[in-house]
Amino acid sequence: MSENKLVEEEQAVVEQGVHNFSSEDKWVKPEDPLLLERLEWFKDQKLGLMMHWGPYSQLGLVESWALSDKDADWSRDGIDWDIDAEELKRQYFDLNKTFNPLRFQPDLWADLAADNGFKYLNFTTKHHDGFCMWDTHTTDYRVTGPDCPFHAHKYADITKELFDAFRAKGLGISAYFSKADWHTPYYWAPGMEAGSFTSRGPSYDPKKYPWLWEQFVQFTHEQIMELMTRYGRIDVLWLDAGWVNDYRDQNIRLGEVVEKARQIQPWLLSADRTVGGPYENLITPEQTLPERALHVPWESCITMGTSFSFRYEDRYKTVRQLIHLLVEIVAKGGNLALNVGPQPDGRLPETAISRMKGMGAWLKVYGEAIYGTRVCEPYSSGAVQFTQKDDTTYAIYLYRNEQEVVPEELFIPIQTAFSRIDLVGGQEGLEYRRTDEGVVVRLPDQERQEAAPIAHVLRFR
Repeated sequence: MSENKLVEEEQAVVEQGVHNFSSEDKWVKPEDPLLLERLEWFKDQKLGLMMHWGPYSQLGLVESWALSDKDADWSRDGIDWDIDAEELKRQYFDLNKTFNPLRFQPDLWADLAADNGFKYLNFTTKHHDGFCMWDTHTTDYRVTGPDCPFHAHKYADITKELFDAFRAKGLGISAYFSKADWHTPYYWAPGMEAGSFTSRGPSYDPKKYPWLWEQFVQFTHEQIMELMTRYGRIDVLWLDAGWVNDYRDQNIRLGEVVEKARQIQPWLLSADRTVGGPYENLITPEQTLPERALHVPWESCITMGTSFSFRYEDRYKTVRQLIHLLVEIVAKGGNLALNVGPQPDGRLPETAISRMKGMGAWLKVYGEAIYGTRVCEPYSSGAVQFTQKDDTTYAIYLYRNEQEVVPEELFIPIQTAFSRIDLVGGQEGLEYRRTDEGVVVRLPDQERQEAAPIAHVLRFR
């Protein structure tokens, strides 16, 4: 495999750490009735909590990517101390020796998520850097390894503690796992033609060294099966590093291990990101939304702040922005996996907690227009987003800010049959009149007395 070909494969999948997403026509409908049922379950959830956490949180830098020399131009913009590339990699790979999140409280995180409308957890069991946040038997580069000071803590097996705590609250479990591993010598093997220069892919051509690549395949399968057999019920196996795939030169025989896992967990959904085919049950846009509604299962992973990993003094989206984001995603048929990066000491940032509680307060009142809904034409029109549940249609009228003038009447371009309109969380039986283009709804006077709300939610039935 030539260096140019490898670079082309990698660039097609990810740009500056942000992954492209598969087109709707690459989605393959599962034949298994149980998997189809689980996809309907997934589409009901709407809001998940994503967490990128590992030793890299100590630096407040982007996770993993600074290890790749090929990505240095963007991934090392936060490296502001005097250091060369080789020393940076050495320091990064030694971060496990200082990772000691003594203030970690898994039950507190699970309570916060469950109380505020989150329905599942998507946790990074291993990012591209290869550090395992579970008690793996495949490598010492793990949170329970002897070099990690946290290994003696009662919560040392962080993945187990989080999965158990969130599952106990009735939340689903999505296990993020990077198919690339930049720590194991089976992937970045020393002494190869690339020398010390690193890029996203392996440091060797798998076709030239098939025995070495097979060791990596077995290593990867063993890690996945550990997660699938020792960590309770897993709802989604969420696979990152789409340049590692069975259709190019980095074939890890993913189908083989997913089917093996399904012998134990037959309900398991897999998200083989950006790859398409039978094991990408969910399409996963990253830091973006599709321009139009998608009629296949999908989930946008978007950061609450500016970074997936913890960043000191990060800038967080407002509750209004987060709710608007959620509403638009749901109107287009998707879920929002909202990423919060835990701090290196084991706590969640106070601002992130405040935002989660703000979202929860809104969802407690208006969640009926979000959870369990499906797409509904015309999906969106101007400030209005639509959702549907059984014979009820919801129109969610969004206000950009508190200063926006709340009109006396809202125009809703809806053509479905209905006999009454209610204001969710407010007055029922609103006055309205029909027009050729839709319906004009009169808001109660009290709705115009204060600052513009995040949204007015109308129920048509």
